[in-house]
Amino acid sequence: MGYHKYISGLYKDVGRRYSSLEHPELRKLFIERKKRWRRGRSVVRVDKPTRIDRARHYGYKAKQGFTISRVRIKKGITGRSRPKKGRRPKRAGQLKITPGKSKQRIAEERAQKHYTNMEVLGSYWLWEDGQYRWYEVVLVDPNHPVIEGDDEINWICSSKHRNRVFRGLTPAGKTGRGLTRKGKGAEKARPSLRAKNRKLK
Repeated sequence: MGYHKYISGLYKDVGRRYSSLEHPELRKLFIERKKRWRRGRSVVRVDKPTRIDRARHYGYKAKQGFTISRVRIKKGITGRSRPKKGRRPKRAGQLKITPGKSKQRIAEERAQKHYTNMEVLGSYWLWEDGQYRWYEVVLVDPNHPVIEGDDEINWICSSKHRNRVFRGLTPAGKTGRGLTRKGKGAEKARPSLRAKNRKLK
């Protein structure tokens, strides 16, 4: 078994439950890391990816022009403060408020705002607890000479890919827009209003 396949298998077994007893050493390692991550900043540049298999999936290479950023997102309702005047809890506007974008898309946008000269290739889930969720975002510098000379990634140097994360062109953005469904009925995943009316008739 190759190294990337072994790392992928570890995360597949642990999954989002992050409490699997099959790999207690992995869970213990991330709990120790999480203590440092909570005390740090919300957007931090890291030297190398924690999950090398997922980073390579989005085109990461250990060369100049690529950057990995770890982003911390608060779980639950974001940006809604409780009103100061009297409200009964039902009318306080604190429950059942779901943003239109996923936490992963918000993490990618925050990384893009922090590194304005770079473009987001993709991101992947890293860890979470009861309060925060961490993602690692793969970024690339489209103006770097090494990137311009790489035939596999120099498509990002075109001006039409500028600010692609804000236009929902990353894998997480396309998933949120309903463009990555597979199988039967995939072409009807995002019908137009006219197509919807025809279906009702």
